Amino acid sequence: MLTSQLSFLMIPDIEENMDSQLVFDKNVVEFVTVAAEYCAYIERVGDKDRLQACDVLLKLLPLLYLKASMLPETESDETVVLTDSVTEQEYDYIRSQATLLMGPDDDYLEVFAEEMKYSDMPVRKTVSEDLADIYQPLKNFIESFRTGINKIMAESVANCRQLFVEGWGQTLLNTMRAIHSFRYAPLNTFDEYDYD
Repeated sequence: MLTSQLSFLMIPDIEENMDSQLVFDKNVVEFVTVAAEYCAYIERVGDKDRLQACDVLLKLLPLLYLKASMLPETESDETVVLTDSVTEQEYDYIRSQATLLMGPDDDYLEVFAEEMKYSDMPVRKTVSEDLADIYQPLKNFIESFRTGINKIMAESVANCRQLFVEGWGQTLLNTMRAIHSFRYAPLNTFDEYDYD
């Protein structure tokens, strides 16, 4: 009888240890670092030079994708409720700053949209909305991580990985294609050749 009571009392410690191992996993720590860098950069992207910002994003986005794809697969704990920290106003601010950055090159045609299956017309997307759509789950993840509570941090890892698989991972890839197209378009090359 006493043994069964003791083993019941030790379960929370085992769960806490498992959460701690997940939270401090090398791949999770590296993802947290890159996600925080992305969020910080996007929060001030409105005052950046367009070509320089595209150069940074074309380095940061693939790294973010790589680190997200290396997050450990873990079961979600449905008893833990995560709160969204990004408000609608913050989302709109990020999107509007990215719109200012991209200017007339914000629009692109999406070929991997679900709507394309049922339409003869191309689907119009914007880089600015995509960047905000990537920002939102990452900022929510970072803010959950800042609580320092292992259970919340572990659940935020599971949630962010699931959202990556189901949504923002594809959005990231689509946006990279659009940014790459803009960045390396012939009009955006600054050759120093004298054509006289």
